[in-house]
Amino acid sequence: QVQLVESGGGLVQAGGSLRLSCAASGFTFGVGAYVMGWFRQAPGKERTFAASINSRGGIARHADYGKGRFTISRDNGKNTVYLQMNTLTPEDTAVYYCARGGRLGIPDASPAAYDYWGQGTQVTVSS
Repeated sequence: QVQLVESGGGLVQAGGSLRLSCAASGFTFGVGAYVMGWFRQAPGKERTFAASINSRGGIARHADYGKGRFTISRDNGKNTVYLQMNTLTPEDTAVYYCARGGRLGIPDASPAAYDYWGQGTQVTVSS
């Protein structure tokens, strides 16, 4: 079955960095397969888009709040997608989720375009 397992979250001071990882299994992960995405959900707020990347890794899309700070990447040989987050602020505090998108090759920002989700990893940024 499809499994997405996030890791790498934790507590970091403002201005710090974290790299989130999402290990995927149970489906074809490589070139020609699925878009992968990261979303986040802060307490009391809706789940929002963070970044997504096509199957080859050549096309990436980042939310406006993450441009210049967040970078999504993937290693198809390791069935893993990453989210490098730099210059973190307390507003980045949230649970971060990895999700599997479609096979059209277009990174999508809508949660409705993703069919499988991980359990999430908590990111807490202290001021």
